[in-house]
Amino acid sequence: QVQLVESGGGLVQPGGSLRLSCAASGFTLDYYAIGWFRQAPGKEREGVSCISSSDGSTYYADSVKGRFTISRDNAKDTVYLQMNSLKPEDTAVYYCAADRAPLTVQTMCNMPFPDYWGQGTQVTVSS
Repeated sequence: QVQLVESGGGLVQPGGSLRLSCAASGFTLDYYAIGWFRQAPGKEREGVSCISSSDGSTYYADSVKGRFTISRDNAKDTVYLQMNSLKPEDTAVYYCAADRAPLTVQTMCNMPFPDYWGQGTQVTVSS
């Protein structure tokens, strides 16, 4: 069964850190660009960060630049999102997605039409 599985979400205090993981099952991530997206209640889905399959190029939304870092370990078929200096406005369900041939990582993050979506993991930033 082909699927993406997110993990690592939870409750964290403002200023804290979390690392999200996106693991592939049933296929290999090697040839896919991977993106992290989030959706808070009552808000539109937002592209947070995306990473290419080939040259490792990355894209970050302005809201997370300098705080979040995306990385991938193809040997483990896993992509990570390290989130530091978390703020209450980062609270959302975080989803990962895999796209075999996006135009660019920026395009993938801003106009996603991926091949696969994960089910999401909840991140709550609150004191």
